[in-house]
Amino acid sequence: MNTGVVSRRYAKALLAYAKTVNKEDKVYQEMKRLATYFDRVADLRHAVENPVLDVQTKLKLLHEAAGGANVSDELMRFFSLVLEEKREKFLQFMTWSYIDLYREDKNILIGKLMTAVPSPKLEDYLKKSLSKSNNNATIELDTKVDSELIGGYIVEVAGYRMDASVANQLKRVKQQFIAKNRRII
Repeated sequence: MNTGVVSRRYAKALLAYAKTVNKEDKVYQEMKRLATYFDRVADLRHAVENPVLDVQTKLKLLHEAAGGANVSDELMRFFSLVLEEKREKFLQFMTWSYIDLYREDKNILIGKLMTAVPSPKLEDYLKKSLSKSNNNATIELDTKVDSELIGGYIVEVAGYRMDASVANQLKRVKQQFIAKNRRII
């Protein structure tokens, strides 16, 4: 069976279940944390997929990766179901599918913001203005600091990119001078 189909079905079931008990927000945060661990710790996926490890050990690993003592019962029941049905090789894809389904359901757009210096005010302003221009969607920005921008920012949301960095403006001025000098010669 296709990896995407299985993962999506389990993620839909988890979202539906979490919604019935009003825990979808908590499960979303836990799934984001788990997805981060899957990305950062490659051995986590190998350990969860390892047929030698027993189910209890795998549950403990997943419990810790999803948040430790604060993990919801709903997510732990989901992990138990996945392990019981021997679908652990799809678990990473299930986390991504759940995150996507939740964002789709709650009208959340993700984006990237790169600034020359940390600027919480700019981040808040961009979230508000981007939300207005995208049908009042909630905006989640992954913020990074890159001193090579010299000043300004670069923001990417919903397939659009706006480069308002000083480095880009200097690059444009340089290109204009080069183009003008070519015409003179």
